[in-house]
Amino acid sequence: MTNYGSLNHTKWECKYHVVFIPKYRKKVIFGEIRRHLGEVFRRLAEQRESRIEEGHLMSDHVHMMISIPPKYSVSQVVGYIKGKSAIHIAREFAGRKRNFVGQHFWARGYFVSTVGRDEAVIREYIQAHEREDRRQDQLGLQLK
Repeated sequence: MTNYGSLNHTKWECKYHVVFIPKYRKKVIFGEIRRHLGEVFRRLAEQRESRIEEGHLMSDHVHMMISIPPKYSVSQVVGYIKGKSAIHIAREFAGRKRNFVGQHFWARGYFVSTVGRDEAVIREYIQAHEREDRRQDQLGLQLK
């Protein structure tokens, strides 16, 4: 049985596969930022009544399957997550406390696709990326 979300007069299941990248596709999502960012994304999604169902942070892009209630548009939620996480990164990792004008961490666009009946396929796709990333990390450690 599918677990549907609920609003006052609505039952819903709206899930999206979202991918976005850091500015200039720099490989900056690693180390402490990577460990920290997953929780930041989850908290920000919750502030828009959304839930990250599955996700993985690669060194140069972010994959997530996110459940968004129909009262919010995808662009509202993804824009909020990208904007607030960029401010958080600037404060925590770049030492900036204010004046964020012109300080961009994420590139302007993003990819989104509805999940629909392909949920298992998309979950497997994201998990396969995560397994491959771990494998490459282990190879890198063995070669050093």
